[in-house]
Amino acid sequence: MGKTKTALVDTEVAQLTGKAAYEKKREEKAKKEDKEKPEKIHIAGLKGGQRIKTIEAEPLPGEGEKTPEEGGKAKKAPKLRSKKYKEAKAKVEKAKTYPIADAIKLAKETSYSNFDGSIELHLVVKKVGTSANVTLPHQAGKAKKVEIADDKTIEKLTSGKIDFDILLATPEMMPKLVPFARILGPRGLMPNPKNQTLITDSKKAPNFSANSLSLKTEKEAPLIHTVVGKVSQNEAELVANSEAIFKALGKDKQIVKAYAKASMGPSIKIKIA
Repeated sequence: MGKTKTALVDTEVAQLTGKAAYEKKREEKAKKEDKEKPEKIHIAGLKGGQRIKTIEAEPLPGEGEKTPEEGGKAKKAPKLRSKKYKEAKAKVEKAKTYPIADAIKLAKETSYSNFDGSIELHLVVKKVGTSANVTLPHQAGKAKKVEIADDKTIEKLTSGKIDFDILLATPEMMPKLVPFARILGPRGLMPNPKNQTLITDSKKAPNFSANSLSLKTEKEAPLIHTVVGKVSQNEAELVANSEAIFKALGKDKQIVKAYAKASMGPSIKIKIA
């Protein structure tokens, strides 16, 4: 007789033949799919056939924003005002527009600096590029030193010394001043016909007024800032200087808003007329 071979067969597998094996596979597949499905949540009041649409909730303020350490921008802290400023500000009626004389008077009264500050005008005009030249009827602050450009002026500029507030020059001297345009230009000292500092003859220099003022807007904003005098100066002179500036700019034809203030003091809105 030949040799008999014995095979060990798993009893459970042997029994799962045909239809039983097929049903077991379906059950295992169903269990696997149930694990992958999201958990169902019952919402009270939901009727049959109604569906819930998934939406993204808006983040809370500050949630998800980058910190400065992560490359985000640091938030500016609110500006803190001193006790002196708050006391001065309390004297100004916020909603009121003051006649120019009253605004200048109040600007002097609300100055809280320990030094003789300046009285300033801050104007909002209709367009960028607005400019004007004006000769103030009174001196605005300290006396200005006027110099007529000559060879000695060139020597001083070469050594880096500038001891004048206004520089006048004749057309013959201009080529010698061109190399110093980078020094004089940013300070507003480069002679030019617009501010009347380019003169045809040095003998006409005495006719030049040191109170001449060149007004112009900022490069990218319709704003003009200028000084009309000192806090210690009498009100009549400050008002006259302010009125001259308003007139040179065309008053309400060009000026939209105007404010007066001391170097250290609150702004006072001026009535433009």
